[in-house]
Amino acid sequence: MATIKDIARQAGAGVSTVSRVVNNSGYVAEATRKRIEKAISELGYRPNAGARMMRSGRSNLIGILVPSIKVDFFARLAHRLEQALFAQGYQSMICSTAEDPLHEAKYVDMLLAQQVDGVLIASVDGEGEVFAKLQDAGIPILALDRQLDKIGAKSVRADHYLGGLIAAQHLITLGHELISVVGAPKQSEPVILRAAGAAAACKTAGLPAPRTVLGTEHSVQGCAALGHEVLSCTPRATAIVATSDVAAIGILHAARVLGIEIPRDLSLTGFDDTPMASYVFPSLTTVAQPIDQIANEAITGLLRMIRTPEKGKTAEDVVLPVTLNVRQSTARVPK
Repeated sequence: MATIKDIARQAGAGVSTVSRVVNNSGYVAEATRKRIEKAISELGYRPNAGARMMRSGRSNLIGILVPSIKVDFFARLAHRLEQALFAQGYQSMICSTAEDPLHEAKYVDMLLAQQVDGVLIASVDGEGEVFAKLQDAGIPILALDRQLDKIGAKSVRADHYLGGLIAAQHLITLGHELISVVGAPKQSEPVILRAAGAAAACKTAGLPAPRTVLGTEHSVQGCAALGHEVLSCTPRATAIVATSDVAAIGILHAARVLGIEIPRDLSLTGFDDTPMASYVFPSLTTVAQPIDQIANEAITGLLRMIRTPEKGKTAEDVVLPVTLNVRQSTARVPK
């Protein structure tokens, strides 16, 4: 088995320089780094993770907790985070909690046992008390997509309230006065804020408060059932603000079953601007979240806490703006 000395000999570099490359610590000239990485590849060198951790006190492992990787937004966000962390020399442990607080608690214990260097958390319910165990162990944490105020954790998130507001404002400018809000899961902070933003837009415009129906199952099937419920009400809404693209696609299905044509009879907005939003018919007007920026800000904040704990460096709360991408699913109110 190749050793660091073997790598140093083949690359024509010092052992300490090879160690800096292997441990991703300290400056190494780019040309030297490439020679060392080539030697590592050719000799098949594999660092001993346990020994490295004993020397550095770090595992180079980062936990990423998301409610569900079945949800496109979180799957894409986890992918961006994993790729960016890999580029920084960290391995990721992606934990999909199935939107279950009990799963969250079990994953916290697992991450503690693995002695991760830090954790990025999109919590199920936003309470966050279970994550205090990580803080007590001295493990830096940072919240994603929502807040964990009860334990004082900083967060990186999109402006969910603004997203709901601009979606409803768009519908109001098209002449819609009967607007509903539909989505899930109802306990989710982003969903609650998006619904509140839509309600604020209606109030400012002097319109009735939107009929709001929030469910527990965040799936196309679950939101199709919610859409069927809302579209069966009298008087029927002429526009719906869906709290996610998943919810919007469920509503598209419900409308089709009921013989309601979008956007002729009903305008519909989504949230997240997932890839499928451009490919459904009609293509979906939706609020876009800046996933790349969320991932970059989150990693910058967490690594600052990990790498400079002695200087008391902490992450900042970051709220990122969202934009509305107008497509074919919204139109002027039918006459």
